[in-house]
Amino acid sequence: MNKLVLKPGREKSLKRRHPWVFSGAVAKVQGKPETGETVELWSATGEFLAVAAYSPKSQIVARIWDWGERAIDRAFFAERIARAVAQRRAFLDGAATDAYRLLHGESDGLPGVVADRYGDTLVLQLTSAGAERWREVIADALLDATGASRIWERSDAEVRALEGLTPAAGPLRGPREPARIVMREHGVRFEVDLERGHKTGFYLDQRENRLLLRDLVRGRDVLDGFCYTGGFALNAARGGARSVFALDSSAEALALARANAQLNDLSGIDWVGGDVFQMLRHLRDGRRQFDLVVLDPPKFAPTAAHAARAARAYKDINLLAFKLLRAGGLLMTFSCSGGVSADLFQKIIAGAALDAGVDAQFIDRLGAGPDHPVALSFPEGEYLKGLLCRVPG
Repeated sequence: MNKLVLKPGREKSLKRRHPWVFSGAVAKVQGKPETGETVELWSATGEFLAVAAYSPKSQIVARIWDWGERAIDRAFFAERIARAVAQRRAFLDGAATDAYRLLHGESDGLPGVVADRYGDTLVLQLTSAGAERWREVIADALLDATGASRIWERSDAEVRALEGLTPAAGPLRGPREPARIVMREHGVRFEVDLERGHKTGFYLDQRENRLLLRDLVRGRDVLDGFCYTGGFALNAARGGARSVFALDSSAEALALARANAQLNDLSGIDWVGGDVFQMLRHLRDGRRQFDLVVLDPPKFAPTAAHAARAARAYKDINLLAFKLLRAGGLLMTFSCSGGVSADLFQKIIAGAALDAGVDAQFIDRLGAGPDHPVALSFPEGEYLKGLLCRVPG
């Protein structure tokens, strides 16, 4: 098998079971591995370290498949995928939802492989060269493990370009239609656009936070910034909010949000389209006040290199949110940016509160649900960070 030999001392992160090897850590490549091919990793002193997928066009030149000297083949993927599926079945209540994450990349031992389930449809996203090489095998293993009837691929994330991969989207197994399906979550139904929806069609990572919001809103005026297709807004209406004001820049997303409201016989939500930053400023200037504000913006910092610019954007919208809160009000605020750590995010929110002139507290840390596990050796897997803050009355 082809080998990557690391520079002296660069095996330390692998000893801690971190699943990435950066190009600067490699001393030499033995053999002529192809993109996505399995290679062995060896230390400078001749110690075997792991087997990994080779990606010569990426800064992450190797992603670990396994820490043992084992073959990476059809049996490997069948085993890993069956294990991940069984783990979800162990703790997800099928009566509460039929939509959840099945495979969560590195944290399930499958770097670059994400799969979500929406009823009888699976949506697969492959973002690494190794995952791309094993596409058909992964698809077969998913169908075998789940009994689902079809797979739709959404390998169109921008990060594929960092691996030298082109976008790929569309039906992979089973019928193409319908391209829109209906999922259920804690008594609320959502129509999901498999073809054009964000991520794999819906933000499944916010399931528990949407349910938490529902318990907090009764009798409150709620503002949902970056509402997308209505996940938080519909739960606010379902929870008995006095009013719900929902903002998003996408006319297509708002059209689907309105359709989702009709699907659930929920009314009284004001859906407003436009630049959310500008609309928040307009609301501030108009002295509008709310009892609860939700901010779930898109990814501002995909990598740490974008963190400084992202920090300014996060601070701006959260400062405006604090200005819009009544005394005793709550702010539920999130970052899904991998380049912004939980500590940095908390500092940003603290700075926003300070500049807004409020003595805010955070009363809970929020994140993704248990179907999005995070390997202790791979903290990068915890991309969703959230805080529930309160402005004392």
